[in-house]
Amino acid sequence: MTIATIQLLVLQLLVPLALVGWLAFARPRSQAAWVMGALLAICYLAAVALAGLWLALPPHLPLLYFALWAIALVRPGGRSSVRSTWPIGPKAWAVAIAAAALTTLVIWTAARALVARRPPDGPLVDLTLPLRDGTCLVVNGGNDLLVNAHLATLTGEQSRPYRGQSYAVDLVALGEWGVRAAGVAPRDPAAYFIFGRAVFAPCSGSVVQAVDGLPDLPPPRADRVHMAGNHVIIRCGEVWVLLGHLQDGSVTVAPGDSVAAGEVVGRVGNTGNTSEPHLHVHAQRPGTVEEPFAGGPLPIRLDGRYLVRNDRIHAARR
Repeated sequence: MTIATIQLLVLQLLVPLALVGWLAFARPRSQAAWVMGALLAICYLAAVALAGLWLALPPHLPLLYFALWAIALVRPGGRSSVRSTWPIGPKAWAVAIAAAALTTLVIWTAARALVARRPPDGPLVDLTLPLRDGTCLVVNGGNDLLVNAHLATLTGEQSRPYRGQSYAVDLVALGEWGVRAAGVAPRDPAAYFIFGRAVFAPCSGSVVQAVDGLPDLPPPRADRVHMAGNHVIIRCGEVWVLLGHLQDGSVTVAPGDSVAAGEVVGRVGNTGNTSEPHLHVHAQRPGTVEEPFAGGPLPIRLDGRYLVRNDRIHAARR
């Protein structure tokens, strides 16, 4: 289990359960302390539901947390032992002030995640979803670095060769029980439900670049030399659309080929700079032969939706 997975388990499992457990079983000394604890818990649950990276744990788990919070809220618990309305003594006031500061922080985090649902100014590129038949979870997407790690390439000279991916969307597939893999963080790429899924052209156009032959790697190993891994770039009008991290040996098109929207161009793999199998989709202005990913980034809509982290979209059979 990686350090990143452990961090997710702490932030998205242990902390929520601790907050709900305190609300249900603690014996606060003042009404203000109990109210502040309830407010901190619900705000943290909202923030982690909106901005959390739900990979190690099922993405529907926040619904259970909210239900437990509601149960704890109506449970008398330790409220019968409340001694006063306001904190008594410097230590109690210090705890209350710290809880208020934490509550402010998580409210700010949740607000950022909500604002990130608004697309950037300017035109959006409309594409069809390049996956079929199943439910997809958005891992990265939205207009804030908090919910879309790709935005780190939007500024800075060092990021210029990869700026085209700044508004990218990353997708994983959910299985029958709402999880994206058989296990928490399996090392076998085939254990991820999206691995090997057919990838369809999201628009009609001509193939600018098609790369194949890079090996699928065991998660969380990544290839930081070939960032997009096996991939296909399609020119759709004046826009380049990239489908990245494709399976070794799966690319079915070559540069110069004409493709129609809905035509299979490859399969999802785990190649390039990726911690686990997923499909990377982005649109950009045309790049160059030397720097194909350096074109200006363009925000996208998939099947008419501007997708943000933790959105789910049904990939209907077509």
